[in-house]
Amino acid sequence: MLIIPAIDLKDGECVRLRQGRMDDSTVFSGSPVEMAARWVNAGSRRLHLVDLNGAFAGEPVNGEVVTEIAKAYPKLPIQIGGGIRSGETIEAYLKAGVEYVIIGTKAVKEPDFVTEMCQQFPGHIIVGIDAKKGLVATDGWAEVTEVKAADLAKRFESDGVSAIVYTDIDRDGMMQGVNVEATLAMAQASSIPVIASGGITNMDDIVALNKVADQGILGAITGRAIYEGTLNVAEAQTLCDQ
Repeated sequence: MLIIPAIDLKDGECVRLRQGRMDDSTVFSGSPVEMAARWVNAGSRRLHLVDLNGAFAGEPVNGEVVTEIAKAYPKLPIQIGGGIRSGETIEAYLKAGVEYVIIGTKAVKEPDFVTEMCQQFPGHIIVGIDAKKGLVATDGWAEVTEVKAADLAKRFESDGVSAIVYTDIDRDGMMQGVNVEATLAMAQASSIPVIASGGITNMDDIVALNKVADQGILGAITGRAIYEGTLNVAEAQTLCDQ
């Protein structure tokens, strides 16, 4: 299981939000590139970037910073989400050196778009499913739909999606522990590997997830915990590797 540090970009800075609220953010660094270096030096084998402004604008806003990080670490797989709603955007990110693009809101509203993008950019598409009490949320989590998260995952089963990033919104940025049960249910709902996101607080969460990782959990994204020091990236990755 991969430990995947999150670098959330807002106005060119590295921040963390609580439950996706733009007005409740903590700035952790003015230099996202330096922050990326920190996690790479700690042994990270993948980075998770989010263009928070982009998620709300519906188009990339922090693209330059993303490109800088990709150029600094050309061999490091980087996944990016936030405001990815067109083939042009995906192409631009892949050309910039990003390995995976995460389609979120558009995957819910226009699932056929995911199918098309998987055909156009095979091996590079991840679907982001953000859920509140099992129901999918969209538009920077501003809207909660009637769509069940597990049903949405099944919809993309034969499309060639590389992974699903599954976020439990109620836990995100709250340091209350990962929802292992919901993450495992998502992994069992389809054959697509799942990356857990939201609520990871300390090694207990990593141990709990790692115990069921062989059932389809590819990795765990961690943000606030590694910035506030309740989780050590190097230790967590070592534990998973053993």
